[in-house]
Amino acid sequence: MSDLHFTAHGDVLGHDPRARLEAAIDLINAEYRDAAFCLISGDMVNRGTPADYAALARRLARLEIPYLPLPGNHDDRAEFRRHLALPEGVMDAFIQYEVPLGHARVIGLDSLDPSADAGVLCPARRGWLFERLAVSEAPALVFLHHPPMPLGLPMQDADRLAEGESVLDALVETGRVAFLGAGHVHRRQSGVVRGLPFSTMGSVLYQAPPPVPAWDWESFTPAREAPELALVTVEGPDIRVAPRQICPYETGT
Repeated sequence: MSDLHFTAHGDVLGHDPRARLEAAIDLINAEYRDAAFCLISGDMVNRGTPADYAALARRLARLEIPYLPLPGNHDDRAEFRRHLALPEGVMDAFIQYEVPLGHARVIGLDSLDPSADAGVLCPARRGWLFERLAVSEAPALVFLHHPPMPLGLPMQDADRLAEGESVLDALVETGRVAFLGAGHVHRRQSGVVRGLPFSTMGSVLYQAPPPVPAWDWESFTPAREAPELALVTVEGPDIRVAPRQICPYETGT
């Protein structure tokens, strides 16, 4: 899942984040209880308040599989740590971790820059990442909130990961990253960049409109598209990403 933008009360741009998250949890519990975990790639809450995190934690406790949360630009790192479950081995200063997945592994990154909507991986976060990639030849699925590459989405591309091109170059050079997943853009995109397969995840709350016809933040209105999650399946060297509608668009509007 990605981009919950959860609030304990009220709506976000005319959408009820509680109703849509509840629908997502119901779907996962009904059909994906055999999954290893549910990774959530950032923007857990919309305002970063203690009350919102506390209410979110109570709802996520309903999941019948473990969840792996990552921070986005709407998150507060201290409140995130205080309220949400984190896996063992999480980095001390940042919310970064590695979790085994059969013959592979998932690496979650913290791209939050509290001063900006765009993301960043500072030297400490980069150093941790490349240390983890170096210690094992197991293929890594790397997830973070901010895409490092431009996606042909003019408004969202302006707030992608800072110095993303150099991060991509370094990831590809290791030869140990099999897949890159991101959130932030509220739109499903897939492709291959520098030989590395990637997908961005649709939002559990609302989708951004496609880039054509052109729009800007002053004219922005969420698309009339249903909330989504994605099933990521890893079988040996094969990785499949299958988007799934959570509920009808009208739910929670």
